[in-house]
Amino acid sequence: MSLTRDEIVSLLGPVDDTTIAEVAETGATLQDLREALAWLNSDEALMGEGRPLPGTQVASLIDILAPEDEE
Repeated sequence: MSLTRDEIVSLLGPVDDTTIAEVAETGATLQDLREALAWLNSDEALMGEGRPLPGTQVASLIDILAPEDEE
């Protein structure tokens, strides 16, 4: 089941409508979104635990949520 707007906002906090739509369009689950946030916040720690790299859904969410690199 796809994420609802309320679920997305409950985990991400206040975000713009575009981000909400992009996250919802991935078809990801609430667990996928939680995992993506965990990877964004502590990828080195997760790799150190021996966790497998994120799957397709989670990777898509990471791409959407990762801050843009400043040049």
